[in-house]
Amino acid sequence: FVFLDIQRDQVAAFDAALARAGGVEEVRRQALIRGRIVRLGGVPVAEATVAPEVSWAVRGDRALTMSATPPEGSRIVAGAWWAPDETGPPRVSLDAGLARGFGLGLGDTLTVNVLGREITLTIASLREIDWASLSMNFALVLSPGALEGAPFTHIATVRAAPGAADAIEKAVVDALPNVSAVRVAEALESVRGIMAAAAVAVRAAASLALVAGVVVLAGAVAAGHRRRVYEAVVLKVIGATRASVLRAFLVEYGLLGLATGLIAGVVGSVVAWAVLVFIMRADWQFLPAVAAATLLVSVLVVMAVGFAGTWRALGAKAAPLLRND
Repeated sequence: FVFLDIQRDQVAAFDAALARAGGVEEVRRQALIRGRIVRLGGVPVAEATVAPEVSWAVRGDRALTMSATPPEGSRIVAGAWWAPDETGPPRVSLDAGLARGFGLGLGDTLTVNVLGREITLTIASLREIDWASLSMNFALVLSPGALEGAPFTHIATVRAAPGAADAIEKAVVDALPNVSAVRVAEALESVRGIMAAAAVAVRAAASLALVAGVVVLAGAVAAGHRRRVYEAVVLKVIGATRASVLRAFLVEYGLLGLATGLIAGVVGSVVAWAVLVFIMRADWQFLPAVAAATLLVSVLVVMAVGFAGTWRALGAKAAPLLRND
């Protein structure tokens, strides 16, 4: 679950409701207030240069929190975390991706508007956040005391034991009617269903492409059948053995398959990199095992199809062919 709008004076009642319900495996709670980023390094957002991939962060309110310790599911890649009893000027730990998109670094300032009051924060550290872990995390984490006087609420994530979800939801909602409960498991199941359907569609399209490729390859081999028959007959007439002719053809098809595999590997890698980086805004990773498998399969398939067409050519009689030619 994600529980929203827990008021500051309801924290104890929320914890008590969870204790009464039982079946709670994990609870994480964090202060939450929303604010809008209005200045980047002292420059108004409207005049600042913001990368397109992070422009969402300046289009509306952002969730802000305070924390004395680094949040789980993130890794500090620059700077250092503040002391647990930090009391100095307000500072912020910023998502490293946002910092790159904003053109900001350690020591630069970021100004947020919280309920009409502008607060200028100094960037103390940058974090790489694993959003895929679904852990509760924030792109902007403020130092303790930065928003102490603000009317923030709390947000909590609760992991329920199997069969305990209904009891936990009822206990919290009965005790705190203003608290909203969101079942993350149901949302995840919907996402899994969508991703599974997309995966099936991609596999189906890939399978059709492979089948079409094999058909085209078989057609090309069939179209060159007469030439191979003639070459095989001529080579046998001048003294080549059946085995040596077969080896020559297999080497030819092997080189063809190697060229095909290399082209497929290069083009596939470049297209995958472009789609992931520029369209999906995700990280791209080269997979040498997949590239090697693509190369090997290309060579084997071309050699197999070529062998099937060449075997008949090797059995052709020389006299009728040469007499007609």
